[in-house]
Amino acid sequence: MLSASDLTALGLTLRLALVSTLILLVTGTPLAWWLARTRWRYKFLLEAVVALPLVLPPTVLGFYLLVVLGSRGPLGSLMEWLGGRSLAFTFSGLVIGSVIYSMPFVVQPLQNAFSAVGRRPLEVAATLGASPLDRFFTVALPLAKPGFFTAAVLGFAHTVGEFGVVLMIGGNIPGKTQVVSIALYDHVEALQYGQAYALSAILLIISFTLLVAVYALNRRFQGVQP
Repeated sequence: MLSASDLTALGLTLRLALVSTLILLVTGTPLAWWLARTRWRYKFLLEAVVALPLVLPPTVLGFYLLVVLGSRGPLGSLMEWLGGRSLAFTFSGLVIGSVIYSMPFVVQPLQNAFSAVGRRPLEVAATLGASPLDRFFTVALPLAKPGFFTAAVLGFAHTVGEFGVVLMIGGNIPGKTQVVSIALYDHVEALQYGQAYALSAILLIISFTLLVAVYALNRRFQGVQP
């Protein structure tokens, strides 16, 4: 019951989720590590900024991103001055919006995982002559592995289900910025409930499967027998 445009929207959504999750893991890991380790008294301000997408309406965040990335915004104007085009209504714009919107779903699990590692294993590694970089890669990362898995799954799943942000920053351009959630809305608006049911079922299956994977792997990491 899925049309060619629905399959295209599904492929675009999965690609967006994969790219955004990879960027979030690369950029969110050092941020989470710093938040977990720093004793800066005002770190709560940065934590509030990271968590802001959790409470800010997606359309509000999308509107501000549209202003910044649009042709009259600072970043959009810079792109046009460099010979390119504004990032609004492009896949790159969707990636930027998704990274910002899904950031707390990646940074917070990583921060919690790094905090759970504690200082003792790192201090022991330091007494054995391990450099700070060695301690991070050989001690902190392996011990925080469950947090990385949770962060990746939550970031991916959250990006798949985005609607307000991607609609504001990317619009609804089939084959270019139309993701599954927007295609679903179009089907409901057009009273095409058969295709709406099919897309909804796909999103439900993806979300449920990812959550099952998170809980199952967490039980395994904790040594709980099924």
